[in-house]
Amino acid sequence: MSEFTVGDTDFLLDGCPVRLLSGALHYFRVHEEQWAHRLGMLRAMGLNCVETYVPWNLHEPRPGGFRDVEQLGRFLDAAAEAGLWAIVRPGPYICAEWDNGGLPHWLSGGLRTRDEEYLGHVERWFRRLLPQVVPRQIDRGGPVLMVQVENEYGSYGSDQVYLRRLADLLRATGVSVPLFTSDGPEDHMLTGGSVPGVLATANFGSHAREAFATLRRHRPTGPLMCMEFWCGWFDHWGAGHVVRDPGDAADALREILECGASVNLYMAHGGTSFAGWAGANRGGGALHDGPLEPDVTSYDYDAPVDELGRPTEKFWRFREILAGYADGPLPDVPPAPGPLGAATPVVLGEWASRDTLLETLGGAGGEYAVPPTFEDLDVDQGLVKYEVSVPGPRRPYPLTVRGLRDLALVYVDGVAAGVLGEDSAQLKDPVAGPARVELWVESLGRVNYGPRTGEPKGITGGVLHERQYLHGVRARGLRLDALDDVEAVPFGPLPRGGAPGLYRGTFEVRGAGDAFLELPGWTRGFVWVNGFCLGRYWSVGPQHALYVPGPVLREGVNEVRVLELEAAAQPASPTSNESSTNSAVPSSPVLRSPTQASPSAGAVNS
Repeated sequence: MSEFTVGDTDFLLDGCPVRLLSGALHYFRVHEEQWAHRLGMLRAMGLNCVETYVPWNLHEPRPGGFRDVEQLGRFLDAAAEAGLWAIVRPGPYICAEWDNGGLPHWLSGGLRTRDEEYLGHVERWFRRLLPQVVPRQIDRGGPVLMVQVENEYGSYGSDQVYLRRLADLLRATGVSVPLFTSDGPEDHMLTGGSVPGVLATANFGSHAREAFATLRRHRPTGPLMCMEFWCGWFDHWGAGHVVRDPGDAADALREILECGASVNLYMAHGGTSFAGWAGANRGGGALHDGPLEPDVTSYDYDAPVDELGRPTEKFWRFREILAGYADGPLPDVPPAPGPLGAATPVVLGEWASRDTLLETLGGAGGEYAVPPTFEDLDVDQGLVKYEVSVPGPRRPYPLTVRGLRDLALVYVDGVAAGVLGEDSAQLKDPVAGPARVELWVESLGRVNYGPRTGEPKGITGGVLHERQYLHGVRARGLRLDALDDVEAVPFGPLPRGGAPGLYRGTFEVRGAGDAFLELPGWTRGFVWVNGFCLGRYWSVGPQHALYVPGPVLREGVNEVRVLELEAAAQPASPTSNESSTNSAVPSSPVLRSPTQASPSAGAVNS
């Protein structure tokens, strides 16, 4: 057994100084069968440690209903097998561009405070989670060196009682390795987020000397560490693809190491926010109170190891620098996972409407005085259908949705009337009464950073006809994870006009391997391949294809399901020998190998 401690100037392993050269890799953003390869890439880059967050909402989707918490333990075992130490950041809040910053949608009480109701939920979660960490600590023969208390708390609050309660809870549940906090190198962040007697670290992307000078003003002793060295960045739907020059990132890394500090590359390998787990930010400057900026599915992050596990120029620049701090020659770079053998089109043959999905897979419906939120209906990600009646007779007036989060497809007496958003919440054409109004509302990802973390989704303010609220709202929710199993859904023939709904089809694979799925002409929705949800697609870009991990595919026939939420692609024009029935078939998605995909595929080029 070894002992890892925090010294006056260095980390100490069995009393000897050691520098942590760590890289962030989130086990929940990488297919489990690919963990070993990605961890091998970290070792080959010159790292000796891996860091991961733990998303509470992934593992406790409903209160007391835990799901594969053991996945963290398996990942830590894989890290040890790869020859890496590990840093665990269990939150309970993690940010991470992850839906709601990892906090479950059902949480009650004062979030991220000393509130007893909230802390009761945290304690139940930690007592279920930490048995995956405690026996894997370095003083028990495992790889875990350190565990974090909360996460960037100084960017949110100043409740020192709360932070101390969390630290005490970690100790009470068996964590014996050093604890730490991480915050931005600003006075107010460090004073709000640090805990007396607990190591403080800093998060930044450049100007290491200035950042560490600020940290030293608050902590004159203790090892220096940049817990998040932002060597890349993430993308938002409808914005440009963000990159960081490899030379600039390498210079910033070199400066950190020249300060004698330890470092954690954020991200070493970003991976993918599968299913509906991508989060969102708010614009608007320092208060983060502006327009919603939902994150794309790809979490490539312009990291040194790209979304498909391949080394980038940044990888080679970092490897050259890190080799100078290694005890010996670096391991060889593992070969890249095999790509898909040949491109193949998807043949779609069946369809189920949204109402059919709601009837077979939806939650309980009801009538409410005011619109219930997603949280009221126990919908973490997915859709809610709201129905409301406009009394009549009355002349046409504007119809407005207050507090809409995030998008709504609106139908008046069964006819499409428009798409509304948070900042465009009034229908273009006024509505006369009597009328029946349907609103299919979609969440684009919960805010994961700033004061609006935890805000509800759905219609949070009401539906107005002119200035009059419309009451007697009927609502029913459809969780995204309910569509993982569609055995009970009665599919029918394909519709005309690219109607929203769930499309099902197949494709043939000869030579299974990593691939991109392109959906030219489709608007917005989610895709499942062999029951595995790849995540959200959206025609606004910058991501134009979804990563399909090779282990998801199988030789021969594979199943695909596309949940289109607005308008499916239509063929440009049928050929003369196509029947009118065939002309209704949507344009096919296409599965391509990474070397065949279009340059705009994914949030990275291939």
